[in-house]
Amino acid sequence: MFLVSGPDLVVEACRAGVVGTFPALNQRTSAAFESWLDEIESRLAAHESEQPAPYGVNLIVHRSNPRVDADLKLVVKHKVPLVITSLGAVSELVDAVHSYGGLVFHDVINIRHAEKAAEANVDGLIAVCAGAGGHAGTMSPFALVPEIRSFFDKTILLSGVMSTGRHIAAAQMLGADLAYLGTRFIATKESLADENFKRMILAARAKDIVYTPAISGVHGNFLRESLIESGLDPDNLPPKPEMNMDRAEREKKAWKHIWSAGQGVGSIEDIPSVAELVARLGREYAEAIESATQRAR
Repeated sequence: MFLVSGPDLVVEACRAGVVGTFPALNQRTSAAFESWLDEIESRLAAHESEQPAPYGVNLIVHRSNPRVDADLKLVVKHKVPLVITSLGAVSELVDAVHSYGGLVFHDVINIRHAEKAAEANVDGLIAVCAGAGGHAGTMSPFALVPEIRSFFDKTILLSGVMSTGRHIAAAQMLGADLAYLGTRFIATKESLADENFKRMILAARAKDIVYTPAISGVHGNFLRESLIESGLDPDNLPPKPEMNMDRAEREKKAWKHIWSAGQGVGSIEDIPSVAELVARLGREYAEAIESATQRAR
């Protein structure tokens, strides 16, 4: 959700009863990041009687992110309830978040990453499976989730093509505790995404998603149409991106002009408000569970 999720999306998700999160790097500076923390906390506090869900922040834990230490200090200062870490599981960061009672969920695309994150004592593992938006893996959820569960007894979240309530029910039946949705929330009224980005998602199908390392240096899923509009040939991409800038700058340039989405785009047909979407997901989930129960009788 880089450059997509902001205070409006986060607050409305939490008010609707699901955890809303955003990357710290969606703000250009640590000071601006803290301003969003202040805004989100004050807006959620104003709706305390509704008992909104907790919010979270995504931190890129990689040496290419010069802000990670400063942003972590702000996370601890504000006692952010949930921290999602990517591109590195660091036990010191986990300890810092645990010091005030926060939770750490870590993105993984394979068992090696999952084992390292488990050793760092994270509270949850996000299985980023084939078809997920952003920096996705290639493993089937039918393989990755059970293998993680064989050695990890804490929270498992499933990411990849999660777009409907039926998908959420399937994730739980597979063994995941929670579903992790990204692309579906890009196409909402509160999303910060460019209107053309939202339009592309509505028009796209799974075949329009291109998996490549050519954009940011790490394999990810991108919308074919956005590649074409950026002057690239999706069928003849270079093996690596430009290397005349550091990774952080490369990431910012890539995600600003070339848009990522998961293979679940084919299930997305409208741009509702977050509240409307969450209510729909709840209805679809309940219908899927009821249908499964009836078939089991």
